[in-house]
Amino acid sequence: MGCTAGLGVAMAERMIEAGSFVIAVGRRRDRLDAFLEKHGKDKVTVEQFDITDIEAIKGWAEGIIKAHPSLDCVVLNAGIQRGLNFARPGDIDVDLVRKEIDTNYTSYIALIAAFLPHLQVLSSSQRGEGTGTALVAVSSGLALVPLPRCANYCATKAALHALMWSIRAQLKADEKSRGVKVIEIVPPAVQTELHELQEDMRAAGLANIGITIEEFMKDCWAGLENGDEEILVGPIKENFGTLEDGRRKVFDHFVNSVADKMPK
Repeated sequence: MGCTAGLGVAMAERMIEAGSFVIAVGRRRDRLDAFLEKHGKDKVTVEQFDITDIEAIKGWAEGIIKAHPSLDCVVLNAGIQRGLNFARPGDIDVDLVRKEIDTNYTSYIALIAAFLPHLQVLSSSQRGEGTGTALVAVSSGLALVPLPRCANYCATKAALHALMWSIRAQLKADEKSRGVKVIEIVPPAVQTELHELQEDMRAAGLANIGITIEEFMKDCWAGLENGDEEILVGPIKENFGTLEDGRRKVFDHFVNSVADKMPK
């Protein structure tokens, strides 16, 4: 999801290079058509869909699964970022805030709920064959330490980060779900249109901040090939890797201490 620009396109193209057949999803028909023309129908198919249409997700996902029953990996990458300044509360656009939440978080829950049953069944049928299924979500380094300028964006990514930890623990505790690998990619700022589309970022000369997409893909793909469950990219690993290690130990201890007491 989110395969019409930036990280989504880069990851999809790398998957194609590795021999995977890709279902590219996005809102912008012209970009999807260009992606299909570039790579060909034998390597990719495209699906125009707006994931903020939350009510339509379940039916749409059922159609995807029916058309592609061998689908074994779902990558969730869509996201938008906008400024939010509580020092000027009169300027806050609640509708835009809600759209950011739906794009960056609510849609992820709906998509995971829609695709996970298929991934569970497929992983169970492949048990013992050295294969499995995967759920991949792209969050942000701002999930770990927020940036006040884009407070709502940081909050949605922090929520997604917590969600992925919880989903991973839940699936590991469920016998029929253990074959589904839950992977979170945590990038720093990357030079994509996420920043270019924001007027205040352009005005401040910050439209191109961050590492290059090539630098992102180097760490991202290495982590995927290594089988990492949480892939901290570039400066995020350098600056927050130790912080995450400590938090993960606390989380694991917490999960283990209440495992037998929580309702199933």
